[in-house]
Amino acid sequence: MENHINHQTAVGLHSWRDYRVPKWGYSITEGELNPEKTVKASGREVKVSPKSAREICKTIKGMMLTKAKQYLTDVIAKKKPVPFRRFKKKAGHRRGLEKAFAGRYPVKAAKNILRVLEGAEANAEYKGLDTERLRIIHTSAYPGVKIKRYMSRAFGRSSPKIETLCHIEVALEEQSETGEKV
Repeated sequence: MENHINHQTAVGLHSWRDYRVPKWGYSITEGELNPEKTVKASGREVKVSPKSAREICKTIKGMMLTKAKQYLTDVIAKKKPVPFRRFKKKAGHRRGLEKAFAGRYPVKAAKNILRVLEGAEANAEYKGLDTERLRIIHTSAYPGVKIKRYMSRAFGRSSPKIETLCHIEVALEEQSETGEKV
C-alpha cells in the first residue's frame, strides 16, 4: 500500500492506514490484450489539456514506438504539427498535414505523452519484449478531475477558474518478425 498523502488530508484522518491510493482501471479490457506480448502505462491526473492530448493520441495510435517517439520530439521542437480533427475551431492551417488541414503544436501535452510512452517502453524492457518491434495498439486521453478555484474581481465579486486534469493511457504490443500481429 502506498501512502501519498498531503498535510490537509492527513489532518482529516485519524490514522494513516485508513488512507488508500485510488486503483485506476484502463479503458481497454484485459480480454483484448495478450499478457505475454503487451504492456500498458498510464499518466493519471496530468496537468495538460484533454483536447490536445486526445488529438495527439488519435494521431499516434497504430504507429511503431520509435516512430511515435520521434514524431512527439518533432512536435515538441515545433517541426511537425498535430492534426486537429475534432477540436479544430479557430485552429489555423499548418503545412505538412495530409488528411486534415487544421493543426497545432501542443508542446505540453506532447511532453507528457512522451513520458508515458517512455514508461511503457521501460515496462516492455522489464518484461523482456523487443522494444524495436513495439506497436501502439491503444491510446486514449480523457478528462479527469476538475480543480475549482476562484479569482477575486472588483466590487467584492469573484469568477470561477476551473482547470481540468487529464488521464492518458497507452498500450503497446510486440509485433512478430514479419510485422503481423501475434
